This record gives sequence, structure tokens and C-alpha cells, in this order.
Amino acid sequence: MNAAELDALLDDLAEMSLNELRSVWSKHLGTVAPTNSASLVRAGLAHELQVKFMGGMSNATLRRLEELVSGNGQRTGSFAGLRLVREWRGKAHVVTVGDNGAVYWNDRQFKSLSAVARAITGTQWSGPAFFGLKKKARQR
Repeated sequence: MNAAELDALLDDLAEMSLNELRSVWSKHLGTVAPTNSASLVRAGLAHELQVKFMGGMSNATLRRLEELVSGNGQRTGSFAGLRLVREWRGKAHVVTVGDNGAVYWNDRQFKSLSAVARAITGTQWSGPAFFGLKKKARQR
């Protein structure tokens, strides 16, 4: 697949049904598509196709993400460009961290992930927990 073919396929994903997305997933990735909503399968498929064509993240980036997910990483530093995706009630919500550290969702700026989680759910949530950045407490 060349760059033009990849771009065309990525454009086509927007119009595909869930069954069509699953078929493209199997054809190009060689595995069974996850059983998620069409919007989440679409986002995952677009990501995986780009990784397959252009390569994945650097080892340093993967280590940093693992630190954040495990709760061992410091929460300071530059996260500009970080994108988080969370499915809530059948809809995928994408949050981006800007250069100034502000959090953006639905073309609006928020002070924190928790503020975004409240806007999405209508209830009090820990933003890092809602977006999967906080390790759950161990059950005793």
C-alpha cells in the first residue's frame, strides 16, 4: 500500500458501516476486529493502518505512556499533542492536550481532564481515572 492508497482508505473509513469496518480490519490487519462501536473500531483501525504503513511510536514514547498508565510517571512535563480516547455510552470522545497544557474536547478548552469527564458524564469523575490513566486500587 502506498501513501495515496492509505489516504484514500482512511477517507473511506468515515462512510463505512460497522460490518464493513470489521471486514477491512480483518483484511488489512489479519485479526478479528474488536467488538466495540463503529466509531471506536474506526478510530482503532485508522490508527493501526497508519502504524502498519508508517511505523509505530518510539520506544521512549511507549515507556513514557506505560509509566503514566501504571501510575509511576510524574504528572509534570510536556504532554502537548497527547490524545486520549474514551468511549462513553456508545460515543468515542477524543481529548487533546494543547501546547499550553490546556485540555481540549469538542472544540472547547478545559482546565483539567476532570472537567472534561464531568462535561461528558454530567457527574463528578476523576479525569485521569475516566480516561484510564490511573491504576485502579488493588482489591484486598
